[in-house]
Amino acid sequence: MVSKTKFLISDNKIKEIFSQYGIDNITNISPLGDGEYNAVFEVKADKSYVLKLAPDSKTAVLTYEDKMMSSEVFWYDQIRKHTDIRVPEVYFTDYSKSIIPTEYFIMEKLDGEMRSTAKLGIEAVRENTALMLAQIHKIKNNKFGYVQNQLYDNWYDALCSMIKNLLDDAKRVGKQSKKGERLLEYAEKYKDILTNVESTMVNYDLWDGNVICCTDKNGKTEHCWIDPERSFWGDRIFDFICVDNNPFFGLKSKQKAIEIYNKTADKPVEINHENEIRYAFAQGLLGVIQEVEKYYRYTPRHFGWWRNVIFNIVTYKAAFKVLKNG
Repeated sequence: MVSKTKFLISDNKIKEIFSQYGIDNITNISPLGDGEYNAVFEVKADKSYVLKLAPDSKTAVLTYEDKMMSSEVFWYDQIRKHTDIRVPEVYFTDYSKSIIPTEYFIMEKLDGEMRSTAKLGIEAVRENTALMLAQIHKIKNNKFGYVQNQLYDNWYDALCSMIKNLLDDAKRVGKQSKKGERLLEYAEKYKDILTNVESTMVNYDLWDGNVICCTDKNGKTEHCWIDPERSFWGDRIFDFICVDNNPFFGLKSKQKAIEIYNKTADKPVEINHENEIRYAFAQGLLGVIQEVEKYYRYTPRHFGWWRNVIFNIVTYKAAFKVLKNG
């Protein structure tokens, strides 16, 4: 998808990057995936590689997106070490900006198709998502927040920081998010609930486009995970925003997925008042992100702009309905 943040690079420069790693027999270079932030290419040589490039240093990005390339490598490592979820192997990383004015890494190209285009029933997708979330939520930390930003001692402070950073991002481009400010006020109202949260790995971005359906040696479909760079240490409830690819309805709508999740999770999730409040903040944070990021990614001529406008209206409405009456 078109985005203002994608780094523009020539085929010759890509060949130069690969040459320094002894990969010279490149036969084809082509754009890859439906991502809207990084530039991603498939590079065919002795085998297929993926080259992923961050926006350059002159491109304005959201606060939490700064240094997000190294964050992605960190989360791949966490998933690989602590779960049996397959993720791509990262072969080379370069954050020096010595060859090109941006960070990049080269990783394994997984054979398969995105789950968004695979012909799978909703039950299979729901089950797989729930089981993957149960695994990553067993990865713990004693701090909260984005690893590329400041970490905090509790979830309330981390969440407030996330919201404040997005409000500041809006101000940097001359905009104001009144609904984001309202969400911050609600965080103060529910401080006790937000403080009483265990820190786990949270992906918050497990949409079908970030799962590759591969076939293993036994002919069974294997769900492989890509693009975990938006992960953070935080509240596991936030991950249910992506279940069934539907962030617009409350936690009760995720009941089937939660039942599957609870069978293997280290800590079962209950559908109760406190968790509905926590889930409403997941919707609210998504609303702020969608509202503010459109100024950095798109113009009103882009599809992404209007998609974000519609999505953040709906997610804000759902969140505030719960937080107002809670």
